[in-house]
Amino acid sequence: MSVDPMIYETQFFGFTPQTCMLRVYIAFQDYLFEMMLVVEGVMLKKLDSIPGCKVSPSQIRKCTEKFLLFMKVHFDKLFAKMEEVLLQLVLKIPKNVLLPEDRVQEQYPYSKEEFQVLQDELQQLQQQCRAEAALEQALRAELEEQKAVKAELEKILQCYDGLESICREHGAGNFKESFALLTQNCKKLQEVLKDVEEKSNKMKQHDQLM
Repeated sequence: MSVDPMIYETQFFGFTPQTCMLRVYIAFQDYLFEMMLVVEGVMLKKLDSIPGCKVSPSQIRKCTEKFLLFMKVHFDKLFAKMEEVLLQLVLKIPKNVLLPEDRVQEQYPYSKEEFQVLQDELQQLQQQCRAEAALEQALRAELEEQKAVKAELEKILQCYDGLESICREHGAGNFKESFALLTQNCKKLQEVLKDVEEKSNKMKQHDQLM
């Protein structure tokens, strides 16, 4: 069996020529075995019809196997020649023949160096695409984060509007001014509380000394 990969022929036929030849070989071999079985059956019937015949079926089988081996050896030699002819003259695409799908290469020929340049450019474009995809994913994540922050801000604004409405209902005036005053009072209250805690600590220390 030929070891030539015959890639161009495989592209054209849709199967490897070696596979085709192997199937033909198996088919011929199967027919040869079937033919020998038929011949053996006919011989057994003929011998049964002959009175006083001393040839046994086992002897017929041995003869059949020997003849089959003889036929197979000669068949393999003939098939090897037939395979060589078919692979070279029938299943072989001549070097000057170009398949329709490959004619674009004839119109736009490229050298190995030019093809390598195209490969490098393609690799760079693929890297850029991957980088842009990663950047897009990061932007999407940031956008989702901004949406979450916006939702929290909207809640704070709603709370702010509610407090301002309450202040107006109770005559507290502008909420911003009220909130600033409340902040100042909280700070003063914290200072007073701190002063009280310091005085309390001093009194505790004095009591301990006494």
